[in-house]
Amino acid sequence: MMFIKSSESDFNTKFEELLGRGKMDMAHVGNIVGGIISEIQERKNGALKEHIAKFDNWIPASDADLQISTDSMRRAYNLLDEKLKASLHLAYDRIKAYHEKQKPKSWFDTEDNGTILGQKVTAVDSAGLYIPGGKAAYPSSLLMNVIPAQVAGVQNIVVCTPTPDNEPNELLLAACHLCGVTQVYKVGGASAIAAMAYGTETIPKVDVITGPGNIFVATAKKMVFGEVNIDMIAGPSEIGVLADDSANANHLAIDLLSQAEHDEMASSILITPSQELADAVKREIENWLVTLPRQEIARKSIEERGAIIVTTDMEEAIKLMNDIAPEHLEVATLSPFELLPLIKHAGAIFLGHNTPEAIGDYVAGPNHTLPTGGTAKFYSPLGVENFMKKTSIISFSHAAINEIGEECALIANTEGLTAHEQSVRVRLNK
Repeated sequence: MMFIKSSESDFNTKFEELLGRGKMDMAHVGNIVGGIISEIQERKNGALKEHIAKFDNWIPASDADLQISTDSMRRAYNLLDEKLKASLHLAYDRIKAYHEKQKPKSWFDTEDNGTILGQKVTAVDSAGLYIPGGKAAYPSSLLMNVIPAQVAGVQNIVVCTPTPDNEPNELLLAACHLCGVTQVYKVGGASAIAAMAYGTETIPKVDVITGPGNIFVATAKKMVFGEVNIDMIAGPSEIGVLADDSANANHLAIDLLSQAEHDEMASSILITPSQELADAVKREIENWLVTLPRQEIARKSIEERGAIIVTTDMEEAIKLMNDIAPEHLEVATLSPFELLPLIKHAGAIFLGHNTPEAIGDYVAGPNHTLPTGGTAKFYSPLGVENFMKKTSIISFSHAAINEIGEECALIANTEGLTAHEQSVRVRLNK
């Protein structure tokens, strides 16, 4: 773990390493992903089946075998432990309530001369949602992607998820039933992204693709952008923590590890002006590590991509964290809301000592699909607007075009676009 003070002479060099944490070497997988996409475009289901046999270790017997039946989803839901079922319903209700507040509205504005200007907001026709699988299954990610699409009003929702050895995760199937999803396909990786972007005999082409994934998924999303829209290009998970000496070191240590246990590439960064807190958190991390079932993954993440930075004051700590622009940011200080106006860049901000990042992953309500690797400087969390598009509305009366048509014609003439100019002039009073 990087343990440094901002006053050290080589601090800037070490800090630059942290700023580069989210860089993914897409170039080295680009040819592989490009080949996969081309094969799906050319041979559709035939290529899909070959990819599944290669990467997921089973061979679909037919095209129909690519899809998960709604009966199996219903059975999985019915077999859920009642407490777990209630927890999923709680998460569903809270996520839906939050996202319903995001839904943009169409609007119209009428001027005195009869001009009507406005914006029509419409859901896309179809959305493709990628839900990771393999080492672990994430029903929470299904809820976070399906619910905003449903709130937006998307009629055709397609889900793709890898199923190694043709064994779908039962909890994920139960979550699909809870959400009312009917089109779920046993396809993962870049193959799934290509299938949803271009369509196959079984998987329909969609308008928008969302959801997290590994470097192959991220690269595929980048490559198909333009054919479809995408939410963002997300990299490894990360957490930043701003803390003062009012924070509990034991709590902060496990919060940092909550991201480290995701995978070896995750980043966990604490910035504090308190040397005493920094030392205590470092000790507590080691105490927690030996108790974790995913200790090997978490330890590698913490050792290779974790950092504790001690600053001269909280103002400097906030500046550094804004430069990092973390996916998740916990503000564990005595008066966190006083610092909120100073925080410019983060995917999600968790305020106060009783708000661990994990509460946002599951039941708080806001979306947990967030920008990573510093892209919170220009990306937003996944939300309802990712599944909607805006159309401008323009209507001019006879009086209105006569009022400003001459200016329009002059600009068109200056640009040398005569037909543009005349299409306005023919409507003006002589």
